[in-house]
Amino acid sequence: MKSALDTMEPIERVTLGDRVHEELCDLLMAGKLFPGDKLSLRNVAATMGVSMMPVREAVTRLVAEEALTVAPNRAVSVPVMTLTRLRELTLIRSEIEGFAVAQAALHRTDKELMRMRSLDEQFRAAVKSDSPNAEKSLKLNKDLHFAVYNAARLPLLSGIIQGLWLKVGPVINLDLRSSSERLRSGDAEQCHARLVAAIEAHEPDKARAALTDDILSSSQFIQSTGILPD
Repeated sequence: MKSALDTMEPIERVTLGDRVHEELCDLLMAGKLFPGDKLSLRNVAATMGVSMMPVREAVTRLVAEEALTVAPNRAVSVPVMTLTRLRELTLIRSEIEGFAVAQAALHRTDKELMRMRSLDEQFRAAVKSDSPNAEKSLKLNKDLHFAVYNAARLPLLSGIIQGLWLKVGPVINLDLRSSSERLRSGDAEQCHARLVAAIEAHEPDKARAALTDDILSSSQFIQSTGILPD
């Protein structure tokens, strides 16, 4: 005879280092940090109300993931993006994230589709307003993309994509934060609408095309600014 304890679920073990890592990942992927930004470990610890140890643990992981760099003087910063690296990331993202959205078009649920629609509508409202909110738009952009990727039902793939976004998230700032006019007239809003429509219709090829156009448009704009070194 089973006891009541047999029905209990195991508790997921999450350390303070894991929590800090998760928060820093969100800052990077949502474009809240720019390439070259310095990161004060003391400020992170104070803001999160933790000691320096879990912050150092999280930063060590992010350095290993190439999302942060440590200078010889031990200063921690967001890596500076180069044109060569951006082009490489653009090619890789187009293939990997394109595959993810194609799978999402085949496997998404109605509940997941409703969330995608909601995020798409919120993003459109944010970028089309008289005073577009760049920070809000960046977060909604990230949330919409990952709502789609997670609908692919491939957790390992989502992890790979997160690793790519840790590297590219800060440079997306150079697109969506460039100007209010760029936010209103950029291609992201149209590409997102095409992406969600294709996923709703279970059309993987169209979903992949919309996602690829979104990535390429942003990358080409950033390259055209002349800000990034070779």
